[in-house]
Parts: sequence; structure tokens; C-alpha cells
Amino acid sequence: MTDDIYITGLGATTPLGGDVAGTWSALLAGTSGIAELTTDWAAGLPARLAGVMAVDPASRLDRVQARRLDRNMQAALVAAREAWADAGLPAGGAAAAGIDPERVAVVIGTGVGGLTTLLDNHDNMLAGGPRRVSPRMIQMNMPNGAAATVSIEFGARGGAMTPVSACASGAEAIAQGMDLIRLGRADIVIAGGTETCIHPLTMAGFAQAQAMSTRNDDPTHASRPFDTARDGFVLGEGAGIVILERAGSATARGQRAYARLAGSRVTSDAYDMVHPQSEGEGQIRAMRGALADAGLSGTDIHHVNAHATSTPAGDMIEAKAIRTVFGSGAVVSATKSMTGHLLGAAGAVEAVVTVLAVHHDTAPPTPTLENAEPDLDLDVTRKEPRKLRIDAAVSNSFGFGGHNAALVFTKP
Repeated sequence: MTDDIYITGLGATTPLGGDVAGTWSALLAGTSGIAELTTDWAAGLPARLAGVMAVDPASRLDRVQARRLDRNMQAALVAAREAWADAGLPAGGAAAAGIDPERVAVVIGTGVGGLTTLLDNHDNMLAGGPRRVSPRMIQMNMPNGAAATVSIEFGARGGAMTPVSACASGAEAIAQGMDLIRLGRADIVIAGGTETCIHPLTMAGFAQAQAMSTRNDDPTHASRPFDTARDGFVLGEGAGIVILERAGSATARGQRAYARLAGSRVTSDAYDMVHPQSEGEGQIRAMRGALADAGLSGTDIHHVNAHATSTPAGDMIEAKAIRTVFGSGAVVSATKSMTGHLLGAAGAVEAVVTVLAVHHDTAPPTPTLENAEPDLDLDVTRKEPRKLRIDAAVSNSFGFGGHNAALVFTKP
């Protein structure tokens, strides 16, 4: 199968907006979706900042359905519905669209799945015994629950898969969706990532690992990628979904494409559970591999959406890797400065953003970058978005465990 792979639909729910249009508009305006948590359980935490979804996904679902789905699953379903409709496909799913359900697959990654359901039910059991545990706890906790929910919603029988690769999960899901189409196993793949783990235990764990920003008095400037004052990431939540479609299928339906998924590569550091290899060797292999897959060179890339979490060590390792692969010619954006770090959903949401950057020839700003590292040597956007011709762009995603994923998007 040699057809190009098009992105024909986009969906998202993020700390910046309840849909793609709201998220993109807020990004271009340099809006921050990060705030200090005011709930009682956050009071004793050293890091009390988070990017909570701007629109509660439960409010977009009927009451019974919302009650049966973990927030992780709710976010994925809301984003998938938006992406499916955006691709010009009917609400009834594959069969209603006249598409063979066995030619439609789902790949949705997550870092931890329905964590809040698990922890809330554990609290219930401690307080009132086993009978206080929900009979739906298992299905709501399963990491594959989001992919299963979406496959049921759209009657997708070509497989429902769940990469769990920490912060690279969403990007790996898109890469896996690409492989399914290339292997001839699907014509359409609903792919992306979801994460909703803003919880006292999660935040305490990251804080104990000294990974999170403690700039509680200045939430909107707490995530500062590439800045000399960065002190860790800010946890966010949400979901991002893309509809990957064989070009022949999209053309037959008369459906426009935002961009082409031209290449992908997933690598592993095999080095350390938390720290990336100091020279960014695995990251470099991912970016170069994705370029080779796309038949492009580093100089063909006009824009990079960096992983750039705002951690003291990670940002500059990635900066060095980007320079090694692309030189200093590509315009770089670090959108976690506004969304926070959505863990398993980060790569998927940033893939949506990168597709829009290609589609609109616009690189989003990095509004919290005020004092760049002296040896950064990258053309990073600052307060304003950058208009430029973007024929090809790369989205980077890296995760604990040494997971690296790079995606290449071009104009269709």
C-alpha cells in the first residue's frame, strides 16, 4: 500500500479550550491554561499548579454515560467525536458512513489510564469496606478503556489498541496508526492520547521526584521551557485525537486534508528510567528516523514543536538534539508553556497543534520564555506567534523510561 496518509479530522479538549478551535485560538493569543489549585487536598502540596481542562468533558456527555466513564475516557470520547465529525463522517459511526467497520481502527495512548477511579475507590473501600467499591471500577480503571470506549462509539472493528509509554504515549499511538494503514490493515484510524491524573497522590509523587514547578505564586509563568528560571513541569490534563486516513479513501469521500503524516519513528534510550541520555542520542535517532521515513532532510523542516517540559535537565538535552538534526534554521515552539504537561496526551495534543501550524503556516508562541539559556542557539518563538511558510514540521515527544517519538507532518 503506497497511498499517502492524510489527517482529515482533529479533536481536542485541553486546559485552553474544550475543542480544537478554542485551544488553537488561545495558543495563538499566548493564553495560559495553568492556575493554582484551590481544592482542600492541594493545600499541603509543595506544587499546587495544574492545567485543568477548560471544559469539563462530563458536561458534553449525557448523565448516564458520563457516570459510567472515568474522566480519562470522557476526555478521549469528547475529542474523538469532534475529530470524527471534523473528518466529515456521520455520528452513526463506520457503518453509517458506508465504511467497512473492519477497516477502521482505534489507537489511543495514555500514561496511567483511569487512575482517579482507582484511587477514589480505594478510599471508598478504606472508609466503608468492599461493598463501597463501584461495580464499574475495573472497566473505568483499565488503561485500554478509552480506546475501547471510542471503538464502541464508532463501531470500529479493526482493533482498539493502547500504547502506554509515559509522555510519548499519544505520539506513539499516532505512529502506530500510521503503521496500521501502511500495512494495509485499516483505511481509517482514530489515533491520539488522553490523560487525566490531577490527583494529590500523583502530584505528591512528581513533587517528591523534584520534577514539578513550585512557582505557586505565579501560575501563568510557571512552565518556562528553555528559560534560565525554569524549575520543573506543570501537570495538565486533556485529550487529542486525529483521524488518519488513506489518501485514496479521503479523496473518494471528497474530504479535505489538513496535512499529511509523512513519517514517524519510535526509539528507546535503554539508558535510565527517568533521565534522558545526556547527548540526546535516542532523541536524535527518533528525529532522523522520522525524517528518513518521510524522505526528507533536516533542512526541509521549517518548524518543530518541542517536547520542552520546562525541566532543568531535559530542555537543554532536547535543544542540543534539535540543533544536531535541524541546525538552527527551524522555528521552534514550546506549547507546554501554556497547556502544561499532559503526560500521555501531550504528544497527541501537540500533534494536533503541529498539524494546525502546517495548515495555517503559523508557529505558536512560547510566551513564558523571557531569559533564554545562553547556549540555546535555537530560533524559539517568544510572545507572539510566527507567520512563516511551513511545508514540513516535526512534533517531538519523550517519556520516562527512555521512550522517544517523532512525527513529521507536511502539507497534503
